[in-house]
Amino acid sequence: MENNSFEKDMKELEEIVNSLENGNLSLEDAISTFEKGMKLSKIANEKLDKAEKKINILITSEDGEKEENFEVE
Repeated sequence: MENNSFEKDMKELEEIVNSLENGNLSLEDAISTFEKGMKLSKIANEKLDKAEKKINILITSEDGEKEENFEVE
C-alpha cells in the first residue's frame, strides 16, 4: 500500500467502497475490508499532504522567498 502510487491507492479505495456498498460481504469480511480501507485512506491522505507541501514550497521559491528544505520519501 505505502509503495503504491496515489492513483493506485485511490482505485483500490474505490473497489473497497464498491464491495462494502454491494452488501454481499459477511460481517467479518466487511469489518476487515473497512479496516483495510481506513488504513489505505490514511496512507493516501499522507501522500496528498506531502504533495501539497511540495507544491507550496515550489510556489514559495518562485516568489523569491526563501526555499524550504522538504524531503519527499
